[in-house]
Amino acid sequence: MDKWHKLNTLEQLESIKNDTNFSVIFKHSTRCSISTMAKNRLEKGTSSLEGKATLYYLDLISYRPISNAVSELFSVMHESPQILVTKSGDCLLDASHLEINVSEILEVISQ
Repeated sequence: MDKWHKLNTLEQLESIKNDTNFSVIFKHSTRCSISTMAKNRLEKGTSSLEGKATLYYLDLISYRPISNAVSELFSVMHESPQILVTKSGDCLLDASHLEINVSEILEVISQ
């Protein structure tokens, strides 16, 4: 996920919350095969998201406190894998497992 920024600090998360542009956060469990499948699907569609949103990748095994903070900050239940689309502190899309798909992300950020 070379086009994705690694999300690993609370300061980054605060910046995402205050961003008036779209942000996409992908919470990935490196120990889960479904999460790996979702990651592969996202990687195939990354080029269609570039320039439309800032993309963040969170290894939730390594950064569990950040993952918990994401859930709390955006008032979403923790799931893995999980994708969030945010803008100006609001979570506009929260999807997990096999519901994660680039076309739905594009639909939200194209509005």
